Amino acid sequence: MTTSTITRPDAPLVDWTEIRTVLLDMDGTLLDLHFDNTFWLEHVPLRYAQRHRVDLEEARTHVLGRYREVEGTMQWYCVDYWTDELGLDIVDLKRELGHLIGVQPHALEFLERVRESGRRLVLVTNAHARSLALKLERTDIGLHFDVIVCAHDLGLPKESTDFWDLLHEREPFDPATTLLVDDSLSVLRAARAWGLRRLLAVLRPDSRAPRREVGEFPAIESFRDIMPPR
Repeated sequence: MTTSTITRPDAPLVDWTEIRTVLLDMDGTLLDLHFDNTFWLEHVPLRYAQRHRVDLEEARTHVLGRYREVEGTMQWYCVDYWTDELGLDIVDLKRELGHLIGVQPHALEFLERVRESGRRLVLVTNAHARSLALKLERTDIGLHFDVIVCAHDLGLPKESTDFWDLLHEREPFDPATTLLVDDSLSVLRAARAWGLRRLLAVLRPDSRAPRREVGEFPAIESFRDIMPPR
C-alpha cells in the first residue's frame, strides 16, 4: 500500500494546495488528553475503591488490568461496557470531572481556518456517543465539522484497517488529497496500511505530560504548526 509522504526537514508539514479533506481525531488531538488520563487513571480507580470498599492501590491494579485486557477494541472505548464491568456510572463520573475538558492550543482557530478555506472537515473519533455528546456540550468543536463519524456506529475501532474501508464507504474522500491528524500511533499505522498518505501525529496529546518523541510520522506541537493560509 502507499506509505505516508516523507517531508524534508525544511519543508512545511502540510502542502495545503494538495489538501481537499481534513480528518481529525478528538481526544488527544483537538481536545487535551489530560481529562481522559486523569479520568481513567485516577478518578475511576478512586471511585471504584469507594464503591467496592477496597484499598485504592488494589482498586488501581484491578482497574488498570481490566483496561489492558481490552485496549484497542470497541469495548475499551465503550462507556456502557465499563459501567457494567466496573459497577460504576461512567458518564456521571465523567461529568464530575467535566471542568477538565479542554481544547488544545490553536485548535479552534485551525478549525475556523479550514472551514473558511472551503475544505471538507470530518471528525473521526473512537469515543462512545455518550462521551462524544459530553465533550461537544463542553466545547465548541462540533460546530465546525461537515460531519462527525463515531467508530461505534461503524462497529470497528480506528485501529482496524477495515474501519477505513467502512469510513470511505460512508465518506468517500480521496486518499491522495486527504490529511489525517491523530495522536494514536496505532491509528496512524492502520490508516497508512489502508492507503492514506498524509498523516500527522501529535507531540503533546496531554498538556501536563512530557512531549513525546514520534519517529515514524511527521508530528505537530500544536495546530499553529499547520495553520492553513488565508
